[in-house]
Amino acid sequence: MQKVVIHCLKKDETIWQGLLANKQVDLTFAEHKSFPLDADLYIDSLFERDHNFFEVITGKPVLVNALAITGFTLPENHCRFNGWPGFYEKNGIEIAGTPTQLKLMAETLDLLHIPYQKSADVPGMLAARVVAMIINEAYFGWGEGISSKEDIDTAMKLGTNYPFGPFEWASKIGVHKIVELLYILSEKDDRYIPAKALVEESAKSK
Repeated sequence: MQKVVIHCLKKDETIWQGLLANKQVDLTFAEHKSFPLDADLYIDSLFERDHNFFEVITGKPVLVNALAITGFTLPENHCRFNGWPGFYEKNGIEIAGTPTQLKLMAETLDLLHIPYQKSADVPGMLAARVVAMIINEAYFGWGEGISSKEDIDTAMKLGTNYPFGPFEWASKIGVHKIVELLYILSEKDDRYIPAKALVEESAKSK
């Protein structure tokens, strides 16, 4: 039986249970530093660059929710995934990393029957970059008084069939995370410069 250890918010446990709906998986949710050291996969959906929950794990694959950095900044047994709310609940997960990291993680996820999609090892991967841009444009419009947040959300959901409007996305993800990613992306592309209204809302939320 494959063993998986996950560090996540309590409310997200059911999501992971759904993705790991396999009778051959022994699932443990870790809330502190005491966790099994013999697992086949470790997942940290609360990963922070300066606080790696599974930093002591060296011989087994570790999947971390890391969008603002690239795989080259992580240990070779680590691999990045898009763990923003709303991105991994239904159709599996988006992963990115160095060739070595991707190979190890793909083999592990295949073994555990967890669906995944490989992405380029760049900040934001693919889905988060797109949604961050959409959220940013919505904040530009709202900041200019074009429409209310509620109306923009409704228009986007009806017009694109997205599950959430841009402001709903921002609320679920956390505006500070979106601003962080946009600033990093804007270093190479001015299109990603954060809207003033978004930056101001991020500052208020801290």
